[in-house]
Amino acid sequence: MNDRVQAQVLRTGLRAESVGAFEQRVAKTYRHWSRWARRQAIGAFRCYDRDVPEFPLAIDCYVPADARRPPRLHVQELDTGWLQSPAAHASWVRAVIQAVSGATGLGHDDIVYKHRPRRAQGMQHDKTGIVGEPFLIMENGLKFWVNLEAYLDTGLFPDHRRMRALVRDHASGKRVLNLFGYTGSFTVYAAAGGARESTTIDLSNTYLAWAARNLAANAIDPRRHEFVRADALPWLDEAAAARREFDIIVCDPPAFSHSKRMRGVLDVQRDHPELIRGCLRLLASRGELYFSTNLRSFALDASPLRDVACKDITRQTRAEDFRDPRVHQAFLFTSA
Repeated sequence: MNDRVQAQVLRTGLRAESVGAFEQRVAKTYRHWSRWARRQAIGAFRCYDRDVPEFPLAIDCYVPADARRPPRLHVQELDTGWLQSPAAHASWVRAVIQAVSGATGLGHDDIVYKHRPRRAQGMQHDKTGIVGEPFLIMENGLKFWVNLEAYLDTGLFPDHRRMRALVRDHASGKRVLNLFGYTGSFTVYAAAGGARESTTIDLSNTYLAWAARNLAANAIDPRRHEFVRADALPWLDEAAAARREFDIIVCDPPAFSHSKRMRGVLDVQRDHPELIRGCLRLLASRGELYFSTNLRSFALDASPLRDVACKDITRQTRAEDFRDPRVHQAFLFTSA
């Protein structure tokens, strides 16, 4: 631990041995997962996940597709309810960044630090106010644009990597619906797997444009892939009335969402039975619905499950680099 880190430790009241243990742990996990990711051709992965109790952080590494550029780290401070004065917290953050830089050899400009608060019902994760610099990363032979600064999230969720691959493996010749499509990563995987056509639904024009850029980055013909700005629940009703049908549906709603363009507040715990029923109405014979949520307290309501098989695929879809068993829950519904 260098002198600058030691000075930050003294100002925050942290024990020097705790910061030292944190730095050593980050160095070890970063080295291990970086090697693993290179072997797996994965450009976005988790390299630290609250391993040291005094440092409740999630650190994800994004490796630019341009090999001339260094990796970048997305460091998220997870809200634990700890009480610190603004000055003490600022010193703690500086100590963290110094330690992470020392552990990885990356400069401060390559480390993006964010505080991730717990979301109350209806609370939105807005823009950060920073434009940021988008860059391409590779994942399983596919390219995705990410931006570590502009939003709380980056444009790609590494924990869904296995689920994306599962969709790709099943997509050949299929009609695919990507509900709450965000930046279209599931759409890209489905198209790469030979999907006949896809529809991506999201309320944000920004994210739909981002999704279109992801398709373009992978030289995917956009004519067979539809992007629709819409509120998911009303759109499901309209699609059912129009007798639309899909072979694969991906439904990965936020835990909570509220927008002026929505008819109300989406609460995934309260609203998931309606969402699942709406999706099942559009599901073709022998179709598959992949439903996922990152709400840690989520409990599946079995009421929509009549005449449909349901399998918990959480363990199957959780990526190896995510040790937290509650990073997401995932279910596969299969129609008769």
